Amino acid sequence: MTSSPIRRLTLSGLLLALAIVLPFLTGSIPQLGQTLLPMHLPVLLCGFLVGWKEGGIVGGVAPLFRSFLIGMPPLFPTASAMAFELAAYGIAAGLLTRLFPRKWPYFFLSLILTMILGRLVWGAVSFVFYTWMGNAFPFSAFIAGAVLNALPGILMQWVLIPPILALWYRRGEREART
Repeated sequence: MTSSPIRRLTLSGLLLALAIVLPFLTGSIPQLGQTLLPMHLPVLLCGFLVGWKEGGIVGGVAPLFRSFLIGMPPLFPTASAMAFELAAYGIAAGLLTRLFPRKWPYFFLSLILTMILGRLVWGAVSFVFYTWMGNAFPFSAFIAGAVLNALPGILMQWVLIPPILALWYRRGEREART
């Protein structure tokens, strides 16, 4: 993890900006964004690389900022539920990075556990929001939204995040030796 407060703030700000900008790659097609999960990648990286506090903050504010700035995703219930989910991602990623050794299999294990926790948080919050709105949020909607529709984005995260973490920590170890 990054130790200097200025480096932590800079990297957190960069990853927040990336979380706001990356969804532009999916255009204005919400279904594509729900499939590729472009906001998730920078939030997960923030938790893993910077820490749980910063990851939680970046995750909690990214969907809300994006909603306020451009109206996508819609503030309620989508961006609001995503704020809880992504905050959980950032917090869990940061805490699991402290808990497990910084080695390849543990990067993958931390990522899977983080993703499960975040998706459970999203499901619980979505259930509460939709129920409050007088709509149903059946288990089939949770499975479709949390897993089936998001499978390409989940796979992309599995492919990209562990190597990025391995490179980041290898670089950090080299810097510490010099």
